Amino acid sequence: MEQLGFYINQARCVGCKACVIACKDKNDTSVGVNYRRVYPFESGTFTKNGDGTFENNVQAYFLSISCNHCEDPGCVKNCPTTAMYKREEDGVVVVDADKCVGCKYCQWNCPYGAPQYNEELGKMTKCNLCIDLLEKGERPACEAACIYRAIEVGPIDELRKKYGNVNEVKAMPSAALTKPNIVITPHKYAN
Repeated sequence: MEQLGFYINQARCVGCKACVIACKDKNDTSVGVNYRRVYPFESGTFTKNGDGTFENNVQAYFLSISCNHCEDPGCVKNCPTTAMYKREEDGVVVVDADKCVGCKYCQWNCPYGAPQYNEELGKMTKCNLCIDLLEKGERPACEAACIYRAIEVGPIDELRKKYGNVNEVKAMPSAALTKPNIVITPHKYAN
């Protein structure tokens, strides 16, 4: 099995949310259902110096995240109907809509908030890594839309060889919980 995953270059992300919009458009999700989310992080202040001038100590950065198609996904382990499962051929975590009863156990057990409840369907939905596009040789919607090339999808072993092994940054849940298949180049303030 070749496990697929995400590379996120947090140092490049400017929070434009093109990835979020592309994902929503591709998946035709309703208001409030976001498979990919961009979180802003801000800290610091302007400090007044003794001479009356101000010093900028403000930091801001963003984190684009979706389902991490984890090695040990809490959503799969805690789904009472086995609707949430991990595909054998590529490790992508998907929902079998025919089995899903919309109980939200998967959502409650995902530290990343990946499974999303669809009111219209009464079922859970989530990022499936655009497997339909990948099977046609195309790039996932989020990756294709990122003008800063801050998102890359591929075999996680190759992404780790290329970019390292960082799979959590400040404000993220511990990677030990589910072993996410994500590699991150952290923003300088996210360490």
